[in-house]
Amino acid sequence: MTLAQMQETAHFIQSRTSLKPQFGIILGTGLGGLIQDIDIQTTIPYEEIPHFPVSTVESHSGKLIFGTLAGKAVVAMQGRFHFYEGYTMQQVTFPVRVMKLLGIERLLVSNAAGGLNPNFQISDLMIISDHINLLPDNPLIGKNIQELGVRFPDMLEAYDSKMIAQATEIAGKLGIRTHQGVYASVSGPNLETPAEYKFLRIIGGDAVGMSTVPEVIVARQMDIPTFAISVITDLCFEGSLKKLTLEEVIASAQKAEPDLVRLMKELVQLY
Repeated sequence: MTLAQMQETAHFIQSRTSLKPQFGIILGTGLGGLIQDIDIQTTIPYEEIPHFPVSTVESHSGKLIFGTLAGKAVVAMQGRFHFYEGYTMQQVTFPVRVMKLLGIERLLVSNAAGGLNPNFQISDLMIISDHINLLPDNPLIGKNIQELGVRFPDMLEAYDSKMIAQATEIAGKLGIRTHQGVYASVSGPNLETPAEYKFLRIIGGDAVGMSTVPEVIVARQMDIPTFAISVITDLCFEGSLKKLTLEEVIASAQKAEPDLVRLMKELVQLY
């Protein structure tokens, strides 16, 4: 994806809305309910946006939402893109590049994930403090677009420590059960084997999923402070493993959604 394509997409979006978003929000599997709390100004289906991929996953609806959340201007992706859908990493992360050109100052990301940590319960929230990238490709491979960031971005603080501390404090105040942990990202789309779950835990993973890390990598390259949170939709440690369906994942995510929405709204309100 070229800078000219990104600029063309941003100009198209700006022709459809006058809103200048302060926050970019990416909503994961079963977590689209935050949209109900946004005072919506403009909705643009992905298929109408030049150069935008189109979500092919049934639980991702595929709309770009502009409006206000807790009084702050936001752009929210209702449905994200995944490497396993056959998109390149540059396509997966294209919306984050465009959000930067639209002027976002912070990025909030949510996902559904499997819990590797035996202290986790289904529908718990895990604030991501770090990640392990096991994806077979990287969105920064190829010619670097200097206008977007440096060739070798530092990932020492991939997830903004200030927002992590604020979210943890908010959760305590609201009585929401949260953890902090490391998110391991794999390509999917198949779920992992018992041996793979054990391996992921041994190398330091607290949760495993198939998204988020590519978006965070490009956000950090573009110097966008990022906050990410996983909803634990299934348990992936010995003694808890069982066959899983997408419907069960969505149900677990939706059970946690009200707490996630309250947490996100309070966090946005601080800025």
